[in-house]
This record gives sequence, structure tokens and C-alpha cells, in this order.
Amino acid sequence: MPTLTLGHSPDPDDAFMFYALAANKIQTGRWRFEHILQDIQTLNERATRGELHISAISIHAYAHVLDKYALLPCGASMGDGYGPMLVSSFDTTLATPGGERAWVKRSRIAVPGTMTSAFLALCLYLGAKPRDFIVVPFDEIFAAVAEGRADMGLIIHEGQLTYEREGFAKVVDLGEWWLHETGLPLPLGGNVIRKDLTPAERSEVNAILRESIRYGLDHRAEGVAHALPLGRGLDAAEADKFIGMYVNDVTLDYGDRGRAAIREFLTRAHAGGFIPSPVELEFVE
Repeated sequence: MPTLTLGHSPDPDDAFMFYALAANKIQTGRWRFEHILQDIQTLNERATRGELHISAISIHAYAHVLDKYALLPCGASMGDGYGPMLVSSFDTTLATPGGERAWVKRSRIAVPGTMTSAFLALCLYLGAKPRDFIVVPFDEIFAAVAEGRADMGLIIHEGQLTYEREGFAKVVDLGEWWLHETGLPLPLGGNVIRKDLTPAERSEVNAILRESIRYGLDHRAEGVAHALPLGRGLDAAEADKFIGMYVNDVTLDYGDRGRAAIREFLTRAHAGGFIPSPVELEFVE
């Protein structure tokens, strides 16, 4: 029975998506799945080497692995008017109204990885790569700012819900900025599958992963309970809210709006010189 390696992040939304697979709640036919939990920057780097059969990946990183992977139409994480945030320990009302971008440009920023979609969104917001930044694991960004190693932190995952009680203030929500800029959701993550699997095999796997997501949505309380241990300080209500932000109908299929969002994101990235070449999206059918 063939075993496929399946990489995803140790966070509540990915755990919720793959709950049915991990708990053997659905039929997987001839396939078995080995779950590998690693942070998104590590998964992005592994994708550049084609190491895993299936992986969660930043949409930014997808632009660098076109030769190895195709996008699965299920598994999207999109921020529709919300997304990665820049936060600071300073009172953000001290910034000149409308001057947040200038403040960000002169700040040292702790970022969760240069291949993350959060980092690419930051580059698009600034119109250039940040001049001064440090890369730290996503779950250490609050500490980097609190300890004075950075002026601001680019937060992803559950930090978007917990930053205020951690003592930080929002400078800018990049998902909110992107929606105002384009009218589209901000494409953050997706699932990819290796091209050395045949088209028929890719379609089979896509159907299984989509069923796992659907099962979670249909058995929400069970899925949230399964994901809660990876919530890093979230209570059950907050975990449910966070999962709802990033696992929803769009996660079952990008749809026209979701695909348009990816195209716009990567087209702007190429125009700005942030990715090496234009991207022609290749989805598993």
C-alpha cells in the first residue's frame, strides 16, 4: 500500500484540515499518509528540494517550485480582509496619520521567513524588501520584539488573535490593506503535490484531502478539539474563530475569486522583482 509523505504546519487550521486523515475518519483507498509537522518556512525550503509528496506551502514559495509541484485546488488559506499583521510594543497612535508605511520602512522587523506569503505581502506593501529585518521562528516573534531585537514583528497564525493580550499594538493588517488595494482575499497558503505522481494519482489524492477538509467542516466540534493542543494559548472559542478564518468553503476549492487572488498576488510579485519569473498556475484537476 503506497505511503505518501504529507507535510503541514503545527497550527490549528492545518490540524483541523487533516483531522479526518490523522484520526482515520475517512476512507483513503490504496493510499496511506505519513504526517510530518514542521513550521511553514521549513516546509517551503523542503519544497524547493522536492522532498515531500504533498505539502502545505506558502503561495510565495509556490513561485519557486513550479518545476516540482502542482497546486491542489483544496487546502487554501486565504485572508479575506484580514491576514498577517505588523505589530509593535509602542503606542501606534504616535505614528503620523497615514504615515504607517514610513514608520515600517525605518523599523527593524522580525519576520517568520523570507519565503512566506506574509513576507511577500510586506514587500508589496512597502514596494521594496524591508531594509532591516531578522528571521525568527514564527512563535518567537513576540519575544524578539519584547526583547528589543526588533522594532516590529510580522505575525502569522494564532498571533493574529492574541497580540493585544501579549502587550502589542497593531501597526497594519496586510490582509486588510490587500483587500482595500485589490478587492481580493490575500492568498497565504495552499497544498501542493509532486508532479512525479501521475495526473490520475494526483486527482485521487486531491479527492481524499478534500474529503478530509469536508469531514472537519461537517464535524466541527470534533475537529476543533483535535486542533486545540496546537493553539498555543488559544481557548476553544478562539481556536474555533481562528479555524473559521482559514478553513472554510474556499478551502474546499479556491473558486474563481481565489484563483484570481493568487494570479494578482504573484503577478504583482513578479512586477516588483520579488519572484524570479511569471507564474502560470497549474492546478490538479
